[in-house]
Amino acid sequence: MNRAEFERFSHSLPETPGIYGRDNFFNSAILVPVLFIDDDCHLLFQKRASTIRQGSEICFPGGHFDPELDRSFADTALRETEEELGLPRDRVRLTGRLDTVVTPRAVIVECFVGILDIADREDLRPDPREVEEVFTIPLAWFVATKPEIYHNRIEIQPSYFDAEGNEHILLPVDKLGLPSHYKERRSEWTHEVAVYRHRRCTIWGLTAGIILGMIRKMR
Repeated sequence: MNRAEFERFSHSLPETPGIYGRDNFFNSAILVPVLFIDDDCHLLFQKRASTIRQGSEICFPGGHFDPELDRSFADTALRETEEELGLPRDRVRLTGRLDTVVTPRAVIVECFVGILDIADREDLRPDPREVEEVFTIPLAWFVATKPEIYHNRIEIQPSYFDAEGNEHILLPVDKLGLPSHYKERRSEWTHEVAVYRHRRCTIWGLTAGIILGMIRKMR
């Protein structure tokens, strides 16, 4: 590569970088739904149906980015909201974005904030196959409430043993001539887990982390 070729490459780089290896992640988007009750700002939550993955947990509407259906991550958030809550996308006004979340489980979550054009929860038609219950909590409660903070330990495993006791090598350290200590399991850091304990439910993990990030931006 000569100087001219490198200059062309340099000029092709985006002003805002992406996330390296993004196609190897589970790419998703969520909506933080906002509605006003007597001019008081509330966040709307849904309790997942008990029969689906992560059943009975509290979350925001959202899901996987589908390149056949979605032109953008905003489309994903609006589509999933319509599917889960029965609210047409033209009744959601997106007002901004929160930080992108990259989880230790190789999930990328794009977070949008949107005001729902509804009078109250009765205007929603949740899909019972996905949503057991819908409710709101005043945003002021989260502003006034400090979450409990816990941690998960993150472990790197260059190999593992299956149920029959057979070892599976994921990173062939010896074959690659890498330092031998990379064959060991390592646990060098922890991942923060936020928990809000409201009188009607416990909100934790990704959902709580998104709320905490939102509250921090308000201060």
